[in-house]
Amino acid sequence: MLKDVGYGLAVDLVTITVLAHLIYFLRHRRRDMRLAYIAVNVGVFTVVSLLLAQRADLAIGFGLFGVLSIIRLRSGALTQEEVGYYFVALALGLVNGLATQDTWLALTLDAVLLAVMYAADHPRLPDRTRHRLITLDVIHRDDAALRADLENRLGGTVLRQSVTEVDYVRDVMVVDVRFRVIGDVRKGAAAPASRTEAVL
Repeated sequence: MLKDVGYGLAVDLVTITVLAHLIYFLRHRRRDMRLAYIAVNVGVFTVVSLLLAQRADLAIGFGLFGVLSIIRLRSGALTQEEVGYYFVALALGLVNGLATQDTWLALTLDAVLLAVMYAADHPRLPDRTRHRLITLDVIHRDDAALRADLENRLGGTVLRQSVTEVDYVRDVMVVDVRFRVIGDVRKGAAAPASRTEAVL
């Protein structure tokens, strides 16, 4: 049993390193999320291995992981892509924790998960849609004027705009914008797809 756990741990550490560092960190450069992915992965692997060693009901462990994941995801603002990485890290821990049941199936699932994340978040995918939360230093009372101003400032075509705040005292407005970039801005580097705030 100890030998099987050691083998599973070695495979798990390799897979989470590929996911958290080689795929996620080198593209998004967030050290805090890299640590979070590694921590949740190793934690899940450890608990699953302990449950198997004690022959406890796995439903208890899965329920615990579900509760912990909900708490973690509600504890801070995560983008949808970070949530995706988070659940894949969780899945890798579960798969490799159960690797003693079927080693080749676990390795196959590891490869599938890593390949999917590598391809789905590849910076060269033709996605020019962006999302920004923008603070404007002017208040537009007309939607057409607002759209024209946003397109001029952002250098793209506005797909959707939603005014979330208007402050007549400071003469500013906050707009949630989704827009399509004109031309390809992704040349050799991943452009951030997360929500950012810009003051224009």
